[in-house]
Amino acid sequence: MIEPDPAFLAVRNVSMRFGGLLAVSDASFFVKEGSITGLIGPNGAGKTTLFAIVSGFQKPTTGHVLWKGEEITARPPHLLARAGIARTFQIVQPFAGLSVRENIAVGAFLRHKRRDDAIALAEKVAARVGLTAELDKPAAALTVAGRKRVELAKALATEPKLLLLDEVLAGLNPSEVRDIVPVVRAIRDSGVTVLMIEHVMQAVMNLCEAVHVLAQGRIIASGTPAEVVATPAVVEAYLGHGAATRLSGKRDA
Repeated sequence: MIEPDPAFLAVRNVSMRFGGLLAVSDASFFVKEGSITGLIGPNGAGKTTLFAIVSGFQKPTTGHVLWKGEEITARPPHLLARAGIARTFQIVQPFAGLSVRENIAVGAFLRHKRRDDAIALAEKVAARVGLTAELDKPAAALTVAGRKRVELAKALATEPKLLLLDEVLAGLNPSEVRDIVPVVRAIRDSGVTVLMIEHVMQAVMNLCEAVHVLAQGRIIASGTPAEVVATPAVVEAYLGHGAATRLSGKRDA
């Protein structure tokens, strides 16, 4: 894949070392504006560490992160959020004592200082992710799927241009996954570029235009979902032959 110049998001030769552990090793990839791009790989491959670097929560040992051609490496998360980069977290921790409406409004306060404005935006975002009926419920009363939607809504309420989704489908049953897939697609269609870490490969095949595969901290393949599934190194390191066979040629609408 040829990187545009400048790419919407470019990660270039990024490495991250924690003492003697090399969590990410010379990783490079790019994300095209207006796309849904997947970042996949086995557990412990370094995917969430890369997300933390892109979103400013970690400073890489070496390498650079560029957004629309501008160096943003190690820029603090609150400044990146204000610039338009938002992320969700793999372990969702809503404010349990607040309602769903109030949880989403926390994100809206980034750009809307008046409470009425933040609440109004929270209600609009709730409608986008299917939470309108839950707005008055305490977040602690929600199912796992509901909490995932709140996490997504909080990030969307910051009105991002780039949204990083860290396993937003993890822990959901097949029916819940099917419900969330069109929500993610609609977010992209609204003008938000999406980079997602995901293990639910059928969803990756359905949603993503491009996929980057991380294994042992290194990018071992990049391409369309169909290209990546057919790559021997990806089959050996992550998918296994059975899964690769099932996924091959099965990218449904």
